[in-house]
Amino acid sequence: MPIFNIVIAGVGGQGVLMASKVLAESALAGGLDVKQNEVHGMAQRGGSVISFVRMGEKVASPVVMPGTADLLISFEPLEALRYLHYLKPGGRLVYNQVSINPSTVAAGLAVYPDDVEEQIAAACDNALGVDALAIAREAGNGKAVNMVMVGTVLKDLPVTEEVITEVVKQVSKEKGVEVNLRALAGGAAA
Repeated sequence: MPIFNIVIAGVGGQGVLMASKVLAESALAGGLDVKQNEVHGMAQRGGSVISFVRMGEKVASPVVMPGTADLLISFEPLEALRYLHYLKPGGRLVYNQVSINPSTVAAGLAVYPDDVEEQIAAACDNALGVDALAIAREAGNGKAVNMVMVGTVLKDLPVTEEVITEVVKQVSKEKGVEVNLRALAGGAAA
């Protein structure tokens, strides 16, 4: 099996690292070798967060090189555009359509582009935007955006949905299990 490369991008506090953990632990539970790497940056202040998950028969390095990602999961549209260069030709992008202003925009130093989704569509033939926040709220908690985003890519992964569901059950806090499972299912339906 060739190595399957995933890049997960978002803003601090959105659950990028939890989504990365679910994917990495699912790969292990599914019998694959896996390496994971993340860059927190200014995550606690709402800054950019990026995580790499590589899975396959034998994985030597945790780093996904630009132009080699099979899958880019972005929790925010501008972050999708920022990290699109990681996708390989024909790679798939799934992104949350809900915008979060970066600190430079909030401070008035930059302007959030009005046409970010049009730019994504022009740059990537295989992109899907979903309103992950609405799906998470419908599941019972707006903080479950991360599980919605994992759900949106279930069919793209070299791990079964059953394995991922079991991992979500294991890593979720008791009262969050049902919400996370509904969010996962809602993302898969999207």
